[in-house]
Amino acid sequence: MTINEIQDAIIDDFSVFDDWMDKYNLLIEMGRDLPLIDPGCRTEEYLIEGCQSRVWLCPSFENGKIFFTADSDAIITRGIIALLIRVLSGRSPDEIISADLYFIDRTGLHQNLSPTRSNGLLSMVKQIRLYAIAFGTKQPPGRLNG
Repeated sequence: MTINEIQDAIIDDFSVFDDWMDKYNLLIEMGRDLPLIDPGCRTEEYLIEGCQSRVWLCPSFENGKIFFTADSDAIITRGIIALLIRVLSGRSPDEIISADLYFIDRTGLHQNLSPTRSNGLLSMVKQIRLYAIAFGTKQPPGRLNG
């Protein structure tokens, strides 16, 4: 599936619910379904700065594609990173960098998150894109700031 097809599927998943409490429950379920991260990735090196909760994002680069695993100590935040991984993991650096992540607005996610979670979401997207830039220029992986 393309990035846009996955985003459209996410929008459809959220459109089933009118009440934001139901949408939060969907987000929580998505977080619960997120595969466990390698314990070696739960280090400061992979911690995303700018998130109220602790969020670890661990990239790997294989055959020109970036794959992400992640974890968070907050269940809603875990659901948010699960969505981003669903859309962007397994893509080339260029696809990640140029992706228009319209599902964030069309699901109402951006508007219905607390300001701190909304800032955290932006920090997650920024870190994913920074990894894409680094892998796209063949820099070694690790904690990237910028």
